[in-house]
Amino acid sequence: MTFPTTRPRRLRQNASFRNLVAETNLNPGQILWPVFIVDGRGVKEPIGAMPGQFHYSVDQLSEVNSICVQQQLGGVLLFGVPGKKDARATGAIQKNSLVAQAVQELKSKNPNLMVSTDVCLCAYMDHGHCGVLGPGGVIQNDPSLELLSEMALRHAEVGADIVAPSDMMDGRVGRIRRLLDEQGFSNTVIMSYAAKYASAFYGPFRDAAHSAPSQGDRKNYQMDPANVEEALREVALDIEEGADIVMVKPAGPYLDVISKVAARFDLPVAAYQVSGEYSMIKAAAQNGWLDEPAAVRESLLAIRRAGAQIIISYFAPFLSNFQ
Repeated sequence: MTFPTTRPRRLRQNASFRNLVAETNLNPGQILWPVFIVDGRGVKEPIGAMPGQFHYSVDQLSEVNSICVQQQLGGVLLFGVPGKKDARATGAIQKNSLVAQAVQELKSKNPNLMVSTDVCLCAYMDHGHCGVLGPGGVIQNDPSLELLSEMALRHAEVGADIVAPSDMMDGRVGRIRRLLDEQGFSNTVIMSYAAKYASAFYGPFRDAAHSAPSQGDRKNYQMDPANVEEALREVALDIEEGADIVMVKPAGPYLDVISKVAARFDLPVAAYQVSGEYSMIKAAAQNGWLDEPAAVRESLLAIRRAGAQIIISYFAPFLSNFQ
């Protein structure tokens, strides 16, 4: 049938109709909030490049838990921002690391809170790279795996539900899975940053995590933004090694990659709406150039529509404003 019998606008005429036939919805239980943990006590410090986000010391995490409960979020993704760094990422692998303390604190307040932890060495290395630095400033893949797997084990030991390796070293998922299984943590989930691009959209995060590389860049281990088929190969490799969830990062500029991954593989797909995506919307809204709630909702719906079941977003603590 054609116009005038068929009128698609009939189902758009008011909010009730639009909600009734909506094909895509935002479920707070499938959204994770990235949270930055710092040394000290009584610290809740604004992050300048990311308005509305904060550095929290471990003793301030009751507020984080309360927000997660109020917003009915799926959980948190923790990043450690230590005051001391060295060439062996000691702060990442010690038993009482910042992230280990944060996991224990959050679980003591709310055992049902889903706690995920980022597994990467960049914030703990004095050179700011995601692996062990070798001669000529080249990142050493295989020596890095030992540190990454040990870091993941430290998180599992204190109760992390999910460990999320974000370093993009080859073989790290398999090494982490084997170690976790050997040590009795076969139920700990691995959410792999399977297709993590060498993106310009990480700038505010690197300020927040104090993790900018002191020399060179990360293009020889993070993915080239030009490539899609390579992303599918990376995802396939991580699944073969034991990943339970695969992630595409960033989200907004890579909706095509999310869509292809979701269509190709039958594992849950996560997408990370990164700091640059967040800060651009915040800056434009502060200048009156965008309607922030509408822009946030649209951006999150686009990520979900592309095929991501799980979204990691800094907008998570304000989610009720965008529903």
